Amino acid sequence: MSGLESFWQSYWWVFLLILMILCCVGMKGRRGSGICGFRSWGTDTRDIHPTDSAIDILDKRYALGEISLEEYEERKRTIGQGRV
Repeated sequence: MSGLESFWQSYWWVFLLILMILCCVGMKGRRGSGICGFRSWGTDTRDIHPTDSAIDILDKRYALGEISLEEYEERKRTIGQGRV
């Protein structure tokens, strides 16, 4: 048996361990992905849930700075006019 063959027979698990560590580090760096349970479920304020009303979604978008005050007020008026 050559030295390289005995190395792979003895230390094959080291390669798998390094590969798993690299995968974990790579997934942890992906912000907003829920792969492998690295995402903290329910704590992200940017999540839009099916139960959120239109005004809740609008409030979240304004709070995060995605829309300006003028756009926020205009859309809020539009939403208010749609209610009967």
